Amino acid sequence: MHVLDPDRQPVLPHRRVGGLTFPAISLGLWQNFGHATAFEDQRRLVLHAVDRGVFHLDLANNYGPPPGAAEESVGRLLARELRGRRDELLVTTKAGYRGWPGPYGEFGSRKSMRASLDASLQRLGVDHVDVYYSHRFDPSTPLHETLGALADAVRSGKARAVGISSYSAARTAQALEVAQQIGLTLSVHQPSYSLLNRWVEHPGPDGRSLLEVCAEADLAVVAFSPLAQGMLSRRYLDGVPNDSRAARGGPLRPEWLTPEAIGHVRALDALARDTGRTLPRLALTWVLHDPRVTSVLVGARTVEQLDENLAALDDAPLTAAELSAIEQHAVDAGINLWGSRSSDL
Repeated sequence: MHVLDPDRQPVLPHRRVGGLTFPAISLGLWQNFGHATAFEDQRRLVLHAVDRGVFHLDLANNYGPPPGAAEESVGRLLARELRGRRDELLVTTKAGYRGWPGPYGEFGSRKSMRASLDASLQRLGVDHVDVYYSHRFDPSTPLHETLGALADAVRSGKARAVGISSYSAARTAQALEVAQQIGLTLSVHQPSYSLLNRWVEHPGPDGRSLLEVCAEADLAVVAFSPLAQGMLSRRYLDGVPNDSRAARGGPLRPEWLTPEAIGHVRALDALARDTGRTLPRLALTWVLHDPRVTSVLVGARTVEQLDENLAALDDAPLTAAELSAIEQHAVDAGINLWGSRSSDL
């Protein structure tokens, strides 16, 4: 069993919205938790995060690769080093992207959502998750069916709370209406949001942005990809490193690294240094400065990266003058990878 570091830092700042409490910074296990990463490296990062007070571990059925690998890794830790610590943690997972072959291996049908949750619980070695998400809006399945599957998860005790991810403002409003009709409480929305990806601020058909819809409905907002898939990590200021996500063919596409986009990133890096911060810390502080954002998910690869991200919580709030200067370079860079698959529908 893992023994907490006696010199660990105090509990991180946390925020309670929609009946759930999240640390201001949460750990996302989308990348770096597949078979290509040594389990010992995964173990070191997760246990260090828990030592630092990061009690929210965010997963999905397709995280790896291969799909399910990240859940298997966390399951090993829950059975060993984190044994007896389950109730201290917020463990969340999702279904909607491809988890296995065939027509029921993705999207939001009742069969797919139920089967995916059962498989996730088996990999994690637990009888419930704290939040179960619909990972993407499914235009081929009625919302009543997808949300009905989430309601089934709550009624069965397999999920303590449920939410949605990457739904547009309009689809979120529709989901809230359907949830009310079937007696379901949606507790959280997980969208992408960063200095270079501000779609959650854009007005929907009824004039409300996604952030406004969530705030009015008391939905927690857990923002993922706050460092724009690494574009705000300083790694691409002078080209594409050979070992970077862009070079490896990951979600960060080389075509996004345009001279215009990198020019804005360099300007933001200079602003960060002017305020005594690193660029990642500036990016995280900026997302968290909006009170409608409950938590940000970071996908660190090493404990050093995680510690740098957590250091953002010790930085002073951004001043009005600093926010104004940042605004000139906090521009959408066309990097909403999930837009065509959910957010734009």
